[in-house]
Amino acid sequence: MANTKVLVTDLSLGVSRVPLNYVRPISDRPNLLAVQSSDHSIPVIDLQDLNGPNHSNIVKEIGQACEHDGFFQNHGIPKKVIESMLKVSKEFFQLPEGERLKIYSTDTSKTVRLSTSFNVKTETVANWRDFLRLHCYPLQDYVHEWPSNPPSFREDVAQYCTNVRGLTLRLLEAISESLGLQSDYMDKVLHKHAQHMAINYYPPCPQPELTYGLPIHADPNAITILLQEDVPGLQVLRNGMWIAVNPTPNTFIVNIGDQIEVLSNGKYQSVLHRAVVNRNKYRISIPTFYCPSPDVVIKPAEELVDKEHPALYRSFTYSEYYSKFWNRGLATEKCLDMFRATEYNLDA
Repeated sequence: MANTKVLVTDLSLGVSRVPLNYVRPISDRPNLLAVQSSDHSIPVIDLQDLNGPNHSNIVKEIGQACEHDGFFQNHGIPKKVIESMLKVSKEFFQLPEGERLKIYSTDTSKTVRLSTSFNVKTETVANWRDFLRLHCYPLQDYVHEWPSNPPSFREDVAQYCTNVRGLTLRLLEAISESLGLQSDYMDKVLHKHAQHMAINYYPPCPQPELTYGLPIHADPNAITILLQEDVPGLQVLRNGMWIAVNPTPNTFIVNIGDQIEVLSNGKYQSVLHRAVVNRNKYRISIPTFYCPSPDVVIKPAEELVDKEHPALYRSFTYSEYYSKFWNRGLATEKCLDMFRATEYNLDA
């Protein structure tokens, strides 16, 4: 009899093999043996020093990390806020199946939804992931739509979102300065701003070598702030090698998204990454996606374009970009490649 479970959280409880619709083609499997450990190679930047006499050095460190790695680690949110966020996330995915399914949807335009894989309407192979996606800014516009179960969910998640927003705004100022732009450049160009988050739940997988939690992709937004629990799973592509980013308690992974790659005219590059699963433990990860307003026109900053550095990307609205990203699905090539200025000049 076919398994009719909608969510992999529930499906995984009754299987000893990965169902066929989750099995990747042989050429597109994780090859978990060919992965390096990150050890201490990922830059760790302490943002506390941004407000002190060491400001210019921290800005320089952030710029170097964005240019050479596309990602770095930092602190900056109280431990208690982080612990409450992880606790209530775990509690949500431990709710009875019927309670969780009340907010299940495959409609990618919904501002609150529980779903599975990536985009079940367009993909041909499923991913070993369930996720709760929430819009979080402006907070007062969305918090009443969020789950009311577990009872502390709205309060704990709202506090976390507010803290992450503060951290992100400081990062955007530093990134602007590191590019030689005014410190409020990113803030202004994103216009009204949008903030989304996903609470990803990756159940134990009986055959992790056959599937992904999420396959290789770059994030379509401006910047992503990722909170991981203590179970590894994030891997980042660096110099052609996959690097396992092992979690550090109370530390965030910051990665550059496609919009900052465009705004920096390619100086800072969005990072290709993936999520793998494991046989023994569930994993929770919580990315916050900081985005431009949908109607904002994104293009390389004028100050970074000249004869020696022509614009690498055409201008576009963020809503156009975001729509292409979701409808196209996750792929080895960046969605950004569809927006390069040269694509209109291939025959020149």
